[in-house]
Amino acid sequence: MKKILFTCLILTITGISLSVNAQTPEEKLEQMGLKIPEVGQPIANYVKWKQVGNLLYLAGSGPKIYGKVGADLSVEQGYEAARATGLEIIAVLKAATGDLSRIKQFVKVLGMVNATPEFTSQPAVINGFSDLMVEVFGEKGKHARSAVGVGSLPNNMAVEIEVIVELEEK
Repeated sequence: MKKILFTCLILTITGISLSVNAQTPEEKLEQMGLKIPEVGQPIANYVKWKQVGNLLYLAGSGPKIYGKVGADLSVEQGYEAARATGLEIIAVLKAATGDLSRIKQFVKVLGMVNATPEFTSQPAVINGFSDLMVEVFGEKGKHARSAVGVGSLPNNMAVEIEVIVELEEK
């Protein structure tokens, strides 16, 4: 019985120390040397996000990186464009929630790559976004995803990404 109580005590203490060391998404971004950008205004008649119940739907976001992947940009440059888009999406999530810790989980991601008709590495490009979400949010950042190629995107941006996240109850 004493062994069981001792084991429970050790597990409880370990759990407490793990939760104390847990980092918020904001702390992880800071540790990574990444800064959340300002949220820009929509370029047309729409809103950046819409909350329905505890689901938050984000409008498509894209980086200030332009051109077609497969012609103007390499897969690696496309990956960096998707990663930059990830930072913009994090900024929108922060503006929408006030606290990135409110994100319970990423549910669905649609990644669109402005690409040549022959280009077939869309998943490798959108991994720039997915990898960043897992780095910042851990398991909560894993998501279902589609990565598709498109003939053009607004203002010739390299990628555009839409996100649906589930929020923790307030």
